[in-house]
Amino acid sequence: MTQSLQIAVLDGYTLNPGDLDWQILSSLGEVDIHDHSSSDILLERARGKEVLVVNKAPIDRALMEQLPDLKLITLTATGYNNIEVEAAKELGIRVCNVQGYGSHTVAQHVFAMIFSFTNQVWQHHQSVQQGDWSNQANFCYTLDTLYELQGKTMGIYGLGKIGQSVAQIALAFGMQVLSHHKHPERDARPGVRFVGVEALFAQSDFVTLHAPLSKQNAGFVNSALLSTMKSSAILINTGRGGLVDEADLKQALLAGTIRGAALDVLSSEPPPSDHPLFDLPNCIITPHIAWASQAARQRLMVETKANIEAFFTGQARNVIV
Repeated sequence: MTQSLQIAVLDGYTLNPGDLDWQILSSLGEVDIHDHSSSDILLERARGKEVLVVNKAPIDRALMEQLPDLKLITLTATGYNNIEVEAAKELGIRVCNVQGYGSHTVAQHVFAMIFSFTNQVWQHHQSVQQGDWSNQANFCYTLDTLYELQGKTMGIYGLGKIGQSVAQIALAFGMQVLSHHKHPERDARPGVRFVGVEALFAQSDFVTLHAPLSKQNAGFVNSALLSTMKSSAILINTGRGGLVDEADLKQALLAGTIRGAALDVLSSEPPPSDHPLFDLPNCIITPHIAWASQAARQRLMVETKANIEAFFTGQARNVIV
């Protein structure tokens, strides 16, 4: 493989905010690294490059048609809705992504969110620091009911690699595991029972979303589906914000239809400062960080390098088109 590739990283900050080494990619050729690139500067930064490394930067037909040297777009992500893939195919530009790099990390975040409701560690820590324990007549106290996961039911919408990691942890805690999945025969797992969407939401104590967003499931978590859930249930979304009708979720949380929600993704990112879910005490929101452990980002960078090497040595690897 040639060692003089012309590469541009157009929005590298989320992959490497400063705790990784870009040398992994720099070893491939000449690499221009940009933390962020606004739409009006994409052409200037991409011109003359054979490879574009992007996360969320939009690469459309109009841009690609002005880049005759471009051979490969490799995403530092799994989702690729920011790329006009059909245009890339027509123009002979390969598009690759990375899958599976964050399965364990996202599953870990799912349970961190669950523990925020079941154990309330931070709330109790704050209470102790405020002097509440020191003023107790008893040797211990709780701010609210604490819950054990043993025997509870985990409902997993989408049993891909992340869903499988969640299932593995849930089973280790002694939970019952239900799943709704497009390929139940192919992805069957011991201890996991496949059910319909309605049964998944109605029977689960925790429902966690791990499916790609599509026209078919956009906003499918709506008032009708939320109304079938247990009033003690928790909804968790580390998948895509668009899976949930956020207005319906707010009403369900306000009405006590479900106990709470934990969201790492929203329909608009970054969200407006007056987002309707921000002021709800039973809704935990984190800023799309479930994927972002250092270990996961390191794997993502290594896989991105491997995609580039594979393409320029005539191999098909993680090919979208």
